[in-house]
Amino acid sequence: MTFIILKGLFIFYFRHMLSNECKYGIRAVAYLVDLSHLNKHVGSKEMAEHLDIPAPFLAKILQKLSRGNVISSAKGPGGGFFLKDENMTRTLIDIVNCIDGPGVFEKCFLGLPVCNDKNPCAVHHLVVNFRNTIRDHFQTKTFADFPYLDKGM
Repeated sequence: MTFIILKGLFIFYFRHMLSNECKYGIRAVAYLVDLSHLNKHVGSKEMAEHLDIPAPFLAKILQKLSRGNVISSAKGPGGGFFLKDENMTRTLIDIVNCIDGPGVFEKCFLGLPVCNDKNPCAVHHLVVNFRNTIRDHFQTKTFADFPYLDKGM
C-alpha cells in the first residue's frame, strides 16, 4: 500500500515539476532534432500543427528558446526554426532554465518556501533522490542524445 502511494506521488511530482510551456518546448526541440539531418527550417505553425500545440503559444516558446540561443532561427522566405551543430550540444536543462528558470529542481515537493536537508518538509527525504536523478539526467543529456523523443511526446 505504501509503495502504491509513493509511486503515485512520484508520478504526480514528475508531471507537475515542469510547466506545460517547458514540456511543449522539449517536444518542439525533439521535433527539430528529428528534422536536423534534413537541414530544414520549420515554421512555428507547421510545428504546432504536427505537435498539436496551440500555434500562438508555441510561437512564443520558440522565440524564447531562440533568444536564449537554445535553438536557431532565420527570418524571411525559407526561414523558420532549426538546430545548428552547436545547438545539438545543448542539454535538456538548457530548455528548462530558458523557460521555467533555474531552480526548478530545487523547489519543495509540497510547495513550501523553505525546504532542504536541514529544514525538510514531510516528504523531502522521499523525493530528493528522485528529483536529483531527474536533474542529473537533464544536465547531461544533449539534444543529440534524444532523436527519438518526438514519438508520442
